[in-house]
Amino acid sequence: MAGRGVTLRFAATELTPSERALRDEVRSFLEAELPRGSFEPGLGMGAASDPAFTRRLAGRGWVGMAVPTRYGGHDRTAVDRFLVVAELLRWGAPIGYHWVSDRQTAPMLLRYGSEHQRRRFLPAICAGEIGFSIGMSEPDSGSDLASVTTRAERVDGGWSLSGTKVWTSGAHENDWVVVLCRTSPLDADDRHGGLSQLIVDLSAPGVTVSPIPLLDGNAHFNEVVFDEVFVPDELLLGVEGRGWAQNTSELAYERGGPDRWLSTYLLVEELLRTRADDPPPGLVDLLGDVTARWMALHDCSLAVARAIDRGEAPAREAALVKEMGTRFEQEVLERVLGLVDGEPSPAAADRFGRLLATASLTSPAFTIRGGTIEILRSVIARGLRP
Repeated sequence: MAGRGVTLRFAATELTPSERALRDEVRSFLEAELPRGSFEPGLGMGAASDPAFTRRLAGRGWVGMAVPTRYGGHDRTAVDRFLVVAELLRWGAPIGYHWVSDRQTAPMLLRYGSEHQRRRFLPAICAGEIGFSIGMSEPDSGSDLASVTTRAERVDGGWSLSGTKVWTSGAHENDWVVVLCRTSPLDADDRHGGLSQLIVDLSAPGVTVSPIPLLDGNAHFNEVVFDEVFVPDELLLGVEGRGWAQNTSELAYERGGPDRWLSTYLLVEELLRTRADDPPPGLVDLLGDVTARWMALHDCSLAVARAIDRGEAPAREAALVKEMGTRFEQEVLERVLGLVDGEPSPAAADRFGRLLATASLTSPAFTIRGGTIEILRSVIARGLRP
């Protein structure tokens, strides 16, 4: 999207033969490892956590793909990772255990971590041996992360961390959490100053993880309470007081990928499986519309990955993909609901019914996680010259 007064660009691109071969390899792997009907698929990044499956992926070199080989990674491109992730999400594979570690923690460690931290954590991430969560949101902060009250005070050899985080995905199953906390008093003139990030062991004394049950009975989110948890100096991530800038860059890793437009893909696929012999009115129109839009979002998302491989920082383009993609995910659900009768139920006998119920319960979060629509539009607007 380039033109007068516009600096957002999505360069046209196609997959190379080697990239197509990688995509086909992942598809064959999934058909062999997770045949349809042998597991309960999830919706996008909300899929189940399966450490054993994560380790099998890691054995194929598909976790930590972009991490340098000296840290246990594979020196692959952002496009290669895009292709693998898109196939895993499309299949509904159980990627929960390594999701945050692979998408956010590893890039953060490479950019801001000490050499000791990189050598301690990156090989284990790439081997699928440890899982990370993100400790950002708090009970009374809403989307205003600058108002966090979780505090870390200096003690001998490190920090004493106290406070509460909520909506912490996977904390009941993961091993570590990166916590955004205040390490110096709030400055009214610089609310973003004085924030730091600590890498915290979720099994450490003083850490209490309480799952937050959702309406469908699942508990993907958690409340995490830190009660004077000791965190050694060596686990301060990056620079003290620079947590806000680091956290903002971490959010950028959440945007622009296929996870922002594939969450409701399986709904359409399962609808076709179950209603192909007796299609409801409007199904053909739905299929044509969503397929065209999926292809457009795929190409935009692929262009973001290409830009990253060129050494660029397409933060605004990624924000636009996320803004368009998550609204589209919700629109797909609305269109599907308009084609079927009855109320969605988590106890439905068929897989389509269960997926429909899960999507209905979780879709309001699509346009919130990773930045609200309003925040994303502000990021995008800064890329448009007056």
